[in-house]
Amino acid sequence: MIVFDKLWATMREKGVSTYMLREACGIDSKTVRRLKANENVETKTLDKLCTALNCRIEDIAEFIKE
Repeated sequence: MIVFDKLWATMREKGVSTYMLREACGIDSKTVRRLKANENVETKTLDKLCTALNCRIEDIAEFIKE
């Protein structure tokens, strides 16, 4: 299972809110909801997140064996 707990920690560290993600990066509220619920998201969304946060994929997502 892929979880996005690290995303929220990285956002806190960088002072980025979900509002900023939606407005500056074009990530819609449905996608934010999916991220919060650890549901599937497209790789282009992960690319947008990494670009916006200037981070690596492992800074926002983590694989946890179920």
